[in-house]
Amino acid sequence: MTFIFAPADAASLPLHVVAADQFEDWVARRSTAERNWLTGCGFSAGAGELCLLPGAEGAIAGAVAGLGTARDQARGRFVLARAAARLPEGNWHLVHDLPSVALQEAALGWLLQGYRFDRYAKAAPLRARLVAPDGVDAARIEALAAGEVLTRDLINTPASDMGPQELEEAFLGLARQFDARTNVIRGDDLLAQNFPMIHAVGRASVRAPRLLDMRWGSAGPLVTLVGKGVCFDTGGLDLKPSASMGLMKKDMGGAATVLGLAQMIMALRLPLRLRVLVPAVENAVAGNAMRPQDILTSRKGLTVEINNTDAEGRLVLADALALADEEKPDLLVSMATLTGAARVAVGPDLAPYYTDDAQLAAALEAEAPAACDPVWRLPFWSPYETMIEPGIADLDNAPKGGFAGSITAALFLRRFVEASPRYVHFDIYGWQPSDAPARPKGGVGQGARALLAALPRVLDL
Repeated sequence: MTFIFAPADAASLPLHVVAADQFEDWVARRSTAERNWLTGCGFSAGAGELCLLPGAEGAIAGAVAGLGTARDQARGRFVLARAAARLPEGNWHLVHDLPSVALQEAALGWLLQGYRFDRYAKAAPLRARLVAPDGVDAARIEALAAGEVLTRDLINTPASDMGPQELEEAFLGLARQFDARTNVIRGDDLLAQNFPMIHAVGRASVRAPRLLDMRWGSAGPLVTLVGKGVCFDTGGLDLKPSASMGLMKKDMGGAATVLGLAQMIMALRLPLRLRVLVPAVENAVAGNAMRPQDILTSRKGLTVEINNTDAEGRLVLADALALADEEKPDLLVSMATLTGAARVAVGPDLAPYYTDDAQLAAALEAEAPAACDPVWRLPFWSPYETMIEPGIADLDNAPKGGFAGSITAALFLRRFVEASPRYVHFDIYGWQPSDAPARPKGGVGQGARALLAALPRVLDL
C-alpha cells in the first residue's frame, strides 16, 4: 500500500466535487448531454453520491461526487472518501470550489481511504489515485497519513504477533528510520532501575515487560510523549469476562498513537526535541501476578493499593510519567486506552482529554476541527481527589462506586506530574467500531493530528 499522491504531471481525469445546495446552479452550467445524463442517473449531489460522466466512444470523461448538505457534512468526516472508494482505476484531479479546510480534509481522507490491513488476508486496493490539489501541503498530508497507518497497523495486529518484544521492534524500527536514539530496559532490570509498577504489571507474562525510550532532535522545546503499551490485557487475577477481553489487542492503542504522532513530528522535522516513552507489558495471570490489595511503591515514591488488577494501565503510565517529569519537559503528553468510563461519557468517536493549561486547551479546540480529529475536554476535577485516596496507601488504583471513572484515572496520573509546566492526558478508544469513510472497522488513531496542529501555537514553533 502507498499513501502518497499521484505525480502532479500525471495524466488524470476530472472529479467534480459539488455540494447539494450548489448542485442546481452547477448543473445549469453543464452541457445539455451532461444534464440529461445526470438526471437520468438520479444524481443529486447527496453525501457520497458518485456519477461517472461518459465521453467519446464510451470512454470515461470524468466523474461528479456529491458532498450532501451542510448538515450531512457536519454529521460525518471525509465525505469525499466515499466516492474515492468507488472510482475506477486511474489518476484523478479535483474540480471544486472548496474552502481550504475542506480541501485539506478531502485530500487526507482520500489517502486514508486507501488503508487496508492485509497482513493476514488479501484486500482489494483503492484503485483511484489523487493528484494533490493546488493549495494543499502534499508532503504534510502524506506524513499525516503515514503516521496514521503506523498506528492502525500496530493496533490491528493481534497479540500473538504484537507482544512487548514485537512492539519494541516496531519502536526501534521507527527510531532507525529517523536516526533517533533509543534505550530499552527489560525484565528484572526494571526493578534495578526503579520502575516497580511497570515490572509488577508485566512480570506474570512469559513475555518480559520493558520500558522503551526514544529521543530525537537536538534543539527547541522538549516534548515528551508517553503511551500505554499493554499489548494484551486479561485483567490479571481480576480476570475480564470474555466479552470484555475480546478487543484487548487494542490496549496498546496509546503506544500506537504516540508512535504515529512521533512519526509525523519527525517526518515533518518540527523544530523541537522529542522523547517517546512506552511501557510495554502484557497483563497476564500466573503465580507471581500482582494481587488485589497488594500495595506497590511507585518510582515517584507514592504507594498504590491495588484494588483491581484490571486497572493496570495507570500503573505502568505512572512510572513512565514520573521518569518523564524528572526532566521537566515543556510539554508532557500521555495517551492511553484507559477507561470504559470515557467511552460511556463521549462514545467511540471523540477523544476526551484533560489539562490544566488554558492555552493548550484553546489550541486543541481551535485546531482539532481542521485536523479532522475531534477531541473533547473533560475536567481534572480536584474535589474527586479523595476518591483515589484509600487511607491505607497514598493512592487507590480502582476506587469503588463507579462514578467519574475517567476523571479519577486522570487525577491518578496527574499525581505523578509535578515539574512539567504543561501536561495533557488523552483517554482514547483507539478503535473504529464500524466502517466509516477513510476509517475502516479496526484500529484508529485519535488525538494525534489535533495535538500536532496545536504544537506551534503552544510552543511558539
